Amino acid sequence: MKTRIGLLYGGKSAEHKVSMQTALAVMKALDFENYEVYPIYITEEGDWTKGPQLSAPAENIKQLEFADGSNLPSPSFSPALFQADGKEESRTLDVIFPLLHGPNGEDGTVQGLLELLNLPYVGNGVLASSAGMDKIIMKNIFAQAGLPQVDYIAALRSEWEKNCDKVYALVEERLGYPCFVKPANLGSSVGISKASSKQELEVAFKEAFLFDRKIIVEQGVVAREIEIGVLGNDEPECSVAGEIVPKKDFYDYKAKYEDGDTAMIIPAELTEQQYAEVKEMAITAFKALDCSGLVRADFFLTKDGQFLINEVNTMPGFTPFSMFPLLWKHTGVAYPQLIEKLVNLGIERHAEKQKIKYTF
Repeated sequence: MKTRIGLLYGGKSAEHKVSMQTALAVMKALDFENYEVYPIYITEEGDWTKGPQLSAPAENIKQLEFADGSNLPSPSFSPALFQADGKEESRTLDVIFPLLHGPNGEDGTVQGLLELLNLPYVGNGVLASSAGMDKIIMKNIFAQAGLPQVDYIAALRSEWEKNCDKVYALVEERLGYPCFVKPANLGSSVGISKASSKQELEVAFKEAFLFDRKIIVEQGVVAREIEIGVLGNDEPECSVAGEIVPKKDFYDYKAKYEDGDTAMIIPAELTEQQYAEVKEMAITAFKALDCSGLVRADFFLTKDGQFLINEVNTMPGFTPFSMFPLLWKHTGVAYPQLIEKLVNLGIERHAEKQKIKYTF
């Protein structure tokens, strides 16, 4: 029998467009001989829409939005979204693949919904997703796990609005320039700015607070940017390492998705000892957050040879040209195989959870 898979994409997030690109790429890589594929689209306004079973991949993003009028008459959330086509009473989809980036999708909210519905799904659970999305919580957990990282401070919009000069002074005193200002709960480098002066810091704060009520400010460091993929559940494995070489000051949204103004070196030029060290740190981070399925772990490698963990991404960019799939391609796992492995890991994790006894 074919595996009935629901591709969940879009989302009420600043990363909506990134999710659409990911969904189109995954859909084109799926083997329709082995899968019944059902598209489930969340609009930018938060409406849920399920399309009919696909007989072939969509050709473009417009089709993923059901622009041809094939969407439900009244788009809204319902458990019926996760039912396969057919007259049988019990035709629940076998697994959901959340291809959502950013808040309202990658942050544990949708994962919690799928848990309540007791549906198997690909990727990280509620805790890992929410902690991995919140850069402040994530860094606090990494510190507890003994992982070295750059110095940082957190700031709330309410604190900043009350006394912005106090917040700026704290940044200058503890971190200095340059520093990086980021929304705490967002990915794809959206809302991130580099500040090399007080004037740039003020602009960076205003930009970051457009996307979140709390932000994180990190100390600038001169270092190489090393990334590694982690795949698995309780016994995770690592890919080869890669290196990001941005032509700009840093790897921002435009460099990632629009102008391609960056280079990816795979595998990264590391010694055996360095590779072993970064693998160990990546798996430590994976387990510290109780991750499952996949993460991309990002590190800085300083001039004196020290690795500093930057962050993990619990739903990294997932087109064939994104770093995570490319890392696994160079490790010997092609894009369609990677998708299949992730689907199986999601089903495996769900089956394990069914062993838990909730009554006594």
